[in-house]
Amino acid sequence: MPTTERAVPPRVAAAERVAAEAGFKQSCVPEVGRLLGLAATTKPHGVIAESGTGSGVGTAWLHSGLGAEARLVTVERDAELARRAAGVFADDDRVAVLTGDWRLLEQHAPFDVFFCDGGGKRDDPERVVELLAPGGLLILDDFTPSPHWPPQFDGEVDELRLFYLTHPALNATEVLTTPFISTVVAARRP
Repeated sequence: MPTTERAVPPRVAAAERVAAEAGFKQSCVPEVGRLLGLAATTKPHGVIAESGTGSGVGTAWLHSGLGAEARLVTVERDAELARRAAGVFADDDRVAVLTGDWRLLEQHAPFDVFFCDGGGKRDDPERVVELLAPGGLLILDDFTPSPHWPPQFDGEVDELRLFYLTHPALNATEVLTTPFISTVVAARRP
């Protein structure tokens, strides 16, 4: 009899254990994680990036779709979390876990997939877009679903979400990943 529960990749489970041990409660949810794995799969020779490693759960989801010729670079400003997350990927030289400001990623750009979950998303959105390769995918989660256009948050226009959804260099849409979380997915125009 087939099971209806989907398996969690082993590195995701390992990163979730790291999160529990560290008391880190802001990890990527599985619904977004599966989207990350799918995005990485579409770029088998690509440079995949993440801002905001945390304990490495989102990184592990990206890794689950990582091609043999792809590279994954992620950055976390909390040195202890970065150290713990790096341990999850210590045996895979395709993965680099950096410690510091999100701008450390710039030296690895342009990106074929960029999961911008930490720095950059709010403080320098134009630079985030510039770091994408033509055809590169941008994934931004943790938005509150809005039935309005333009999208709203707390009764006000959500200017950040609107920026990404209407940026002239992006072809973007919003995906409901859970009843309480929406994710902006965008591709940089050639």
